[in-house]
Amino acid sequence: MKIKHQLAIFNALTRLLVILILWLMLPILVENVVYRHINNSLIEKKEKFIEHLNQQEINDFIENEGDSTETYSQFSTLHSEFLVLSKAPIIPNQKKTTFTNEFRIIEGEENEYRILTHHFSFGNESYQLEIGSSLGEVNDLTFIIRFFIIIVLFVILLVTFLADTVYIEYLLKPFYKIIDTKIRRVNEPEVFDHTPIKAKSRDFRELDLVLNQMMDRIAELFKKEKQFISNVSHELLTPIALLKSRFENLLQNESLDENAFDKIAGSLKTLDMLKKIINNLLLISRIENNQYEANEEINFYEIINDVEEDLHDRIEDKGIQFVNKMKNDLAFRGNKTLLHILIYNLVTNAIKYNKQDGSIIVSDGFVQNQYFISIADSGIGMSASQIEDIFNRFARVSSDQEGQGLGLAIAKSIAVFHHIEIKVISNINEGTIFTLYFSETVKT
Repeated sequence: MKIKHQLAIFNALTRLLVILILWLMLPILVENVVYRHINNSLIEKKEKFIEHLNQQEINDFIENEGDSTETYSQFSTLHSEFLVLSKAPIIPNQKKTTFTNEFRIIEGEENEYRILTHHFSFGNESYQLEIGSSLGEVNDLTFIIRFFIIIVLFVILLVTFLADTVYIEYLLKPFYKIIDTKIRRVNEPEVFDHTPIKAKSRDFRELDLVLNQMMDRIAELFKKEKQFISNVSHELLTPIALLKSRFENLLQNESLDENAFDKIAGSLKTLDMLKKIINNLLLISRIENNQYEANEEINFYEIINDVEEDLHDRIEDKGIQFVNKMKNDLAFRGNKTLLHILIYNLVTNAIKYNKQDGSIIVSDGFVQNQYFISIADSGIGMSASQIEDIFNRFARVSSDQEGQGLGLAIAKSIAVFHHIEIKVISNINEGTIFTLYFSETVKT
């Protein structure tokens, strides 16, 4: 997941948490405000009632209702308010005025009320006054507020999420430009683009500067490594060539006995092997340092035919049947010499580890629109542990075979250089299949 999406989701989750808190807290705050307003209204009604209360009204009430109830009641229409006056003793340390929420049945209908309870004395009697105001409207209002809040806040959440995504995309645009122009498309330090990236953020400008400095250091190291490779080529191969020339001259000396002749011939063979190893290691190093051009048009059908012709004698000596089943005459852009070496090494490997009178089959095709070339042999095969090591330098499947163990390492380096994936399938005593998968598009 991209960082811009992660930031947008994080901001959205943060806002969602805030929304939930507001959704829970705001109705409580509204209720407190409404209760304060109701309390003030009940207090005003209580003061007006007591202000106009006199003993004659209380006596008239008691005479009308009877001594048994000693309660005076008054209700408003729709049961939104009620007032109850009754005789009640005053308890010591009792609060004179309190507020409670209670359910009351008024004329057969139960509702929740905010009730003010006030104790007072009038004359020689103690009374309890209850004034109630219905909370039905408050509860309805709280529900409406909750519903309205959650709709509004979710709309805000959606709008801000989209705004965040656009804004973060704008902020990270220099970052993705740095990745695209200075990292992803750079294969060689020499072609690195040092043009400063325009960015308003100081952090991105700093990142761009650091990348430029880092690539300068890497380019310098590559330059030194190439110089080292050139020096190695001269300093090692030149003495080998001189020694080989001297040994060859010594072989022309007729005074040498057979033992001395064999030793000189063995030394020449060792020098040839050393020269091959150095050349192969230099080849790998040059490939990995991108010292080759890859702009030639390659025809693999032609390369397979050329390799078969080059190795014709070795194929015949082992009685191997070489079958070219390639059906697609496709072209690929790369380095023709390196790709010839890649196929040559794979076919050489198939010959070396094949059985007498065995077979090598070269075929091609497409898997999910991806072009591939496979080289299958009927050789000794490999175990899973051997497959893991075959592309390592100086790794050999069998010590009985000649070679330095660099052929497949070179093949792997060439494949990586051309963005080709190599997969190996092998079974002991059944054979091995090397398959090349091309990531780049091949054309007719």
